[in-house]
Amino acid sequence: MPINSPPQQIVGAAIVNSLLSPTVLLVARRTAPAQFAGMWEFPGGKVEPGETVTGALHRELREELGVDVRLGAEVPGPLPGGWPLNARAVMRVWLAEVIAGEPAPLEDHDELRWVRLTGSAELEELNWIPADRPILDALNLCVKGP
Repeated sequence: MPINSPPQQIVGAAIVNSLLSPTVLLVARRTAPAQFAGMWEFPGGKVEPGETVTGALHRELREELGVDVRLGAEVPGPLPGGWPLNARAVMRVWLAEVIAGEPAPLEDHDELRWVRLTGSAELEELNWIPADRPILDALNLCVKGP
């Protein structure tokens, strides 16, 4: 990758049971690559050439989970491009609600789990991909409010 090329744009979804009054979050456990296998994340993936970020997110969620979603607010990141994942990639994350389909681990994941957003330590205790942890913290602020 040339030094001045823009970072790879990744998109992710914080899928909740309701955009209006979220109480649970759908989390996904990775199967690959090896360094992230068994770790939890927000489902999503790479934006392909010619795709919009939201178009890519809808495509990724259909491929990975077999669902269509309604997007809510974006979880604001610290950079204009979203959340830094590594030196070559940034991720933007949106709240989302399933409007069609039943979530299933079709691609890149071996388990999905609905976890309570508040009142439970389970969400914090999951072994999150390190780059997703600050996004989880920001999501908690978005959902709980100031």
